[in-house]
Amino acid sequence: PLVGAFVMHVASSCPLAANGSVLDFDFSIVFNKNPLVCYDSNAQRFVPCDWGLLNQVAARIATVLNNGSAWVERVEARRQACHQLVPQFWASTGLRQTPPQALIIPSKTGNARAPVLLTCHVWGFYPPEVTVIWLHNGDIVGPGEHPPISAIPNGDWTYQTQVTLMVAPAAGDTFTCSVQHASLDQPLLEDWSPGLSLGLTLKVAAATVMMVLGLGFFITGVYQYRARPPAPGYTPLPGDNYPAGNV
Repeated sequence: PLVGAFVMHVASSCPLAANGSVLDFDFSIVFNKNPLVCYDSNAQRFVPCDWGLLNQVAARIATVLNNGSAWVERVEARRQACHQLVPQFWASTGLRQTPPQALIIPSKTGNARAPVLLTCHVWGFYPPEVTVIWLHNGDIVGPGEHPPISAIPNGDWTYQTQVTLMVAPAAGDTFTCSVQHASLDQPLLEDWSPGLSLGLTLKVAAATVMMVLGLGFFITGVYQYRARPPAPGYTPLPGDNYPAGNV
């Protein structure tokens, strides 16, 4: 690493209100991550904003910048651009709505009373406010109030979250993860069912095999019956579908 190295850079920003309106405009010259000279947009002039050891240096730099109009005009152009461009970007970012996706993943808990842990993963939504409710066979699980839960940013202007529920499922149960979001006209529903028990699965499999075998024997019998040759002396009439027999 370099010894005694320093970095100076220019930083500008447009703080916004919750509705997207521009609250202020900030412009500063920064020395080693510390603001050195700042721009006062109300007075339209540069002022020192370091009150430590570099205060005198900051004052001299501010004086130099204020003597000419080039830097003031440059900063004022940025401030006007901030007010002009922010509404366009705000409409495509802050005001946009992206619907969520949901998926339920079961896992074993080792708890005999509640052997299954259901995790409802919800992701890809914006804005970040989302409400997730568990349903058991159509009935709400838990308290009556379900405020919006906290979400984690994905880094691409979308958010994710997850909620869990420990259950002791029985055959025929249906657990539903209901997701409510501003981008949805109606809640997004993701269902999970435990499926059939081992004993019931074996019974269904055995019944299916017996049904297939019975259907196979029936089709074979009908085919063999219709394929028999006519009896001697029997002449079938046109359109006669009766089986052959003795005269």
